[in-house]
Amino acid sequence: MKSSHKGFAEGALFALNIFIVVLLVASDSLVVPRWLQPLGRMHPLILHFPIVILMLAMVMEFFRFRPEFMNEKLYQTFTSYLLVLGALLSSVTVIMGLFLSREPGYEGDTLLWHKWFGVGVAFTGYAVYLIRNTSKYTITLAKTGALITVLCLLVAGHLGGNLTHGQDFVLGPVMDKTKEAVTIDQALVYNDLIKPIFEVKCLSCHSADKMKGGLMLGDSASIMKGGKSGKLFIAGDPAMSLLLQRVHLPETEKKHMPPAGKMQLSDNEKMLLYLWIKGKAGFNKKVTDLPATDSLRMIAAAMLKPAEGAAEVYDFPTANEKDIQKLNNNYRSVYPLARESAALAVNIYNKTTYSGKVLSELNPVKKQVVSIDLNKMPVKDADLKAIADFENLRRLILNFSEVTGNGLKDLAGLKHLKSLSIAGVKLSGSDIKQIAALKNLEELAVWDTGLSASDIRYLQNQNPKLKLLTGFKDDGRVMKLTNPQLKDAAVVFKQQYNLQLSNPIKGADIRYTTDGSAPDSIRAASYKPGVVLTQSTVIKARAFKAGWQGSDTVQFNIYKCAYTPDSIRFIQYPDSKYKGDGAKTVIDKELGGNNFGNGKWVASQKDLAVMIWFNKPVYLHSVSLNTMRNTGSQIFLPAGVEVWGGADQEHLSLLSSIKTASPLKTDDFGLIPLACKLKSAQRVSCIKLIAKPIKSVPAWHPAKGKPGWVFVDEVFLN
Repeated sequence: MKSSHKGFAEGALFALNIFIVVLLVASDSLVVPRWLQPLGRMHPLILHFPIVILMLAMVMEFFRFRPEFMNEKLYQTFTSYLLVLGALLSSVTVIMGLFLSREPGYEGDTLLWHKWFGVGVAFTGYAVYLIRNTSKYTITLAKTGALITVLCLLVAGHLGGNLTHGQDFVLGPVMDKTKEAVTIDQALVYNDLIKPIFEVKCLSCHSADKMKGGLMLGDSASIMKGGKSGKLFIAGDPAMSLLLQRVHLPETEKKHMPPAGKMQLSDNEKMLLYLWIKGKAGFNKKVTDLPATDSLRMIAAAMLKPAEGAAEVYDFPTANEKDIQKLNNNYRSVYPLARESAALAVNIYNKTTYSGKVLSELNPVKKQVVSIDLNKMPVKDADLKAIADFENLRRLILNFSEVTGNGLKDLAGLKHLKSLSIAGVKLSGSDIKQIAALKNLEELAVWDTGLSASDIRYLQNQNPKLKLLTGFKDDGRVMKLTNPQLKDAAVVFKQQYNLQLSNPIKGADIRYTTDGSAPDSIRAASYKPGVVLTQSTVIKARAFKAGWQGSDTVQFNIYKCAYTPDSIRFIQYPDSKYKGDGAKTVIDKELGGNNFGNGKWVASQKDLAVMIWFNKPVYLHSVSLNTMRNTGSQIFLPAGVEVWGGADQEHLSLLSSIKTASPLKTDDFGLIPLACKLKSAQRVSCIKLIAKPIKSVPAWHPAKGKPGWVFVDEVFLN
């Protein structure tokens, strides 16, 4: 006779498997409420229990028909209890996993296969338990069921490891992923220096299968797009780049990246990311396109295989590794110039902490230092005397320092110095002789120094083999200004928005409009800091400067959203291809941008409708939908929008509606907010919002006669 405990477990097991079927059938419309999300996040915590228990149960089941076990009551009873417990825990784990999969950041083929193999574990384990005591259960069925369950466990575990830790986490140690070292003359900055950092340290959480924070780092387009927190970086401006802010946070901080417990970035990797962003974060530039004195190129030389015949032979011993480690700190980086090379390069940064001491502290390794980067450091002539002691120095960067031509004479004793960069250092014709005295130089950067054309010719005549880098040469063409930029990318606000427009070109005058007209240099308002917006606004901006061609006109949509609903659900569902992250997609304050296939838009060729609730009534003045128009892709503005509201779902009245004009062949692509304004403020607790697509695409369109698509990425309630 079955015990009450076992009977209860069997009943619970049946109910849980039915619930799994319901969740699978309703997966497209499943929205997990916030209070239930912690249950889903316990999925990784408890999944180890069913794995161990089911593994043991299936091994015992595999051998249950052996003569020595068939009539062993303890063996059979123990196996039965293990099976019911393992199947029960597997079902609970699958339900948690299904809840977790509905959170943002989980998608892709890996998740799909992990889900179905996990479900396979639960269903197969339950099936084995149901039939194991029937007359039809044979040794073949026992072994087959055990093998299938174990196989599903192994595959589901492997795919789960990939989701959590990155691709091939389980098999990685036995897979040969080595690739031939690329030479520095063939290497690309992004491909061979930056991409490997993302692959090893970041892709486990930011891949196509697991986009934590809406961020994917698998390709250049996704990297440039950023995630939910905004752009990953601002090219050319490391100080304002979210990526660098996150990696430099203390590891105990919640937003530190990579998260605590994951493999952290080394100081060298952080420096690479900094220099890449500072250098405008290109994806196609070769390492050798960078100047020989560029910091990024010098670090690359330490990491990449030297070009054939390019390796220099040094006649000094290798420095003590402990000395090198002691010299690395928050304002100085000391590293080998190349693999297995005795030569060292030094990078010194953070001008607020700079003093001559940072150079004298290098005495233990001064024989091995062949490159020093003091770019934009407040280096003075007295410091050049200390630099002159680095007898094997080959490269020296003093850009925008405070040295003078008179101080440069102290470098004349450096017989190996081949590359000197003094761009931005203020010089005069009287300093030419000190520079010309550096006879061993092969490359000299002197742009923005104040030297005249005749001074440059003198230097060239003194050393015909010297490569002079003199910077930009005016060819008489009028250059076009870069476009204005919006500093704060979080363009959805609740009460007010501080408009911050900027342009990389110093002295550029930014003109802007808020009425939809194109800005010009006369009638449009000139942007000054302090502009505060209190309503949704479309900003059009353009930059102007004397002697330059005006920039292109750029548009920034700024949205006000005073109210955030407490709950929302679809009552007329989007197409399965464009369902976003469920109904919450339209209230998550995350705009979809120009890419309608990025999972941040919901769309349908039928009426699209949501029901919105507030726990406490709000006074509603307007409802806006942010929509897309892309006629080439059969995406049109809604033919009409209706807003219904009331105290509850059963007592709704029409509060506002709009109809849009018939689409024209000349309609441009656009992200267009459609505002439904109420005649007077209405006290509501429930809102029904309906967006209606055009029923028939116009005759001028290739898809004529078919229903149009309506796309919505956000609803703004004010």
